[in-house]
Amino acid sequence: MMLIGKSPAANAPSAVIFIRLMVGGVFLSEGIQKFLFPDALGVGRFIKIGIPRPEVMAPFVGTVEIVCGTLLLIGLLTRMAAVPLIGVIIVAIWTTKIPLFLHDGFWKMAHEARTDYAMLLGSLFMLVVGVGNWSLDARIGRTVRT
Repeated sequence: MMLIGKSPAANAPSAVIFIRLMVGGVFLSEGIQKFLFPDALGVGRFIKIGIPRPEVMAPFVGTVEIVCGTLLLIGLLTRMAAVPLIGVIIVAIWTTKIPLFLHDGFWKMAHEARTDYAMLLGSLFMLVVGVGNWSLDARIGRTVRT
């Protein structure tokens, strides 16, 4: 799987930009909020859900979301950036939505998991399909080939 250059992503439709902007924008926003509201969304939240070493993990996850979300937004190293985001969202589902399902049932979990589900599938889409033509990856790939 190529990260830049002539790859299946070069044939992806330009409309892929909408998925890229949605996924990148949400992750960027969530990462920033972990620093702006540490008690509710950062270290405090990680303590509440039982993440080990929350004082380290919350800033780490926030930084991953900011960096990788930004890379998706600008379309640079998109497939590589999608991988850690997939990991982040899987851990989020495992630590927050699975317990909710076990405690409150399917419908409560389904309601609360809608964004996580969309972010997981959007990130997987970026990994599989690639970035599309309106991206720095595509622009760099065109420059490298000429």
